[in-house]
Amino acid sequence: MLTFRALGPFQACHGGDPVDLGGQRQMAVLARLLVAGGRAVPVSMLIDELWPGEPPAQALSTVQGYVSRLRRALEPGRAPREEAEVLVSAPPGYALRAAPDQVDAWTFERAVKATGEPAEVWERLGRALALWRGPALAEFSDLQWAATEAGRLEELRLVAVERRADAGLRLGQSGALVADLEAHASAHPLREEAWRLLALALYRSGRQGDALGALRRARTLLREELGLDLGPALQRLESDMLAQAAHLDLPPASPAAGEARDAAASPASTASAASTASVEASGPRTLRVVVADDQALVRTGLRVVLDSEPGFQLVAEAEDGEQAIAAVRETSPDVVLMDIQMPRLDGLTAARRILADDAPPKVIMMTTFGTDDNLYAALRAGVSGFVLKTSAPEQLISAMRAAQAGDALIDPAVTTRLIAAFAGRADPSVPPALAGLGDTDLDLMKLVARGLTNRQIAATLSVPEHSVAQSVTRLLDHLGLHDRAQLVVAAYESGLVNPGGPGR
Repeated sequence: MLTFRALGPFQACHGGDPVDLGGQRQMAVLARLLVAGGRAVPVSMLIDELWPGEPPAQALSTVQGYVSRLRRALEPGRAPREEAEVLVSAPPGYALRAAPDQVDAWTFERAVKATGEPAEVWERLGRALALWRGPALAEFSDLQWAATEAGRLEELRLVAVERRADAGLRLGQSGALVADLEAHASAHPLREEAWRLLALALYRSGRQGDALGALRRARTLLREELGLDLGPALQRLESDMLAQAAHLDLPPASPAAGEARDAAASPASTASAASTASVEASGPRTLRVVVADDQALVRTGLRVVLDSEPGFQLVAEAEDGEQAIAAVRETSPDVVLMDIQMPRLDGLTAARRILADDAPPKVIMMTTFGTDDNLYAALRAGVSGFVLKTSAPEQLISAMRAAQAGDALIDPAVTTRLIAAFAGRADPSVPPALAGLGDTDLDLMKLVARGLTNRQIAATLSVPEHSVAQSVTRLLDHLGLHDRAQLVVAAYESGLVNPGGPGR
């Protein structure tokens, strides 16, 4: 069977024997299609991502040559004129067709997101973690799409480590887990779930003093790094240990209760739950999208992305701002993907008119990220953020879901660079000073400005997610703002957050 391995040195294997995938850039084509998860990747996007900055003049024919050679390597028995079944043409680009059990990264992700009894979770995640042979996609770490996916997979790996340890604690394996959890917490000191698991393992091993010492270390690190105290979950654990609460000596009564606790208290479980929840939330709810761009190739590429993604419906296309306004008023979409530079009526003006209507859709501006003042003005106008036209399809999908949920500013890295470019410019529309806001509100603004979602903020502060949403809404009302993007601008313009930095 043909298999693909991304959790370590990148490989394709026939029956366990490695396939010669050619040079680095040719391998990168296959890796990029694997990262897309079966979705089509337009050729123009492949070119931009293989040669960031300045593609060679013969880039198109070079990519076609790479694909041809990869097809011969992956399907050596295929007749010359027979249609490829693995690396297939999917106009205007290509896609990788493989079953989940053929790709180690897909198998791993499915195992992490599955639920079950503690014994089942322990065994399943043990097998899943054994798939890792080193850093994911390390050969392509200089390419943005690979670095982004490697970071996502690494977060899933940490989730798997913590979920397996939690299952082990429920199975009474506390003593055997201490050494591994000590190493895990030391390597990832800002993960409160790592400290919870370590402290609980120590306590159940008869090491109450060491357990309390672990929580003191966690408190010191969080204060030094983030200016935060232990979250409520760790504070309760500390109090229960001091009181030698009887329930700490026993595994939780039900796996379901334990999973609910993890989802509320741990950044790791939150990351896994966030991915699953976004898929579940989008199941019955189809997001209706209008695409506005004067370039036919861009519209075609976005049409392919939306057509291949369940839960999305392209309801209209527009070539300029006037057509975009008409399409929005006719179709009432949920999201508008709008190019900022278009003929007749530019995207910024069109976005302002759309956002001025009653119950407007979310507007996401598409840009190649120049230094146009319009980008900054668009953020002020209340658009839900920016995406690069060269973004990977999965990033565009995530951006639209997040914008519709009102949960995150899109592409915070772009926004940070943008605000940095225009920092210090006076503007009469700047929100009032932040005087009168308490430390809790200011901390919340910092986290929003860093691009964290409500779910991630809830995990960082160890508070319920609905409380974060309510607090963000209250801040917007207090400052006279109507959109999360404008709250980010206020945080930067007030000096609460430094452009390019994590916050003061």
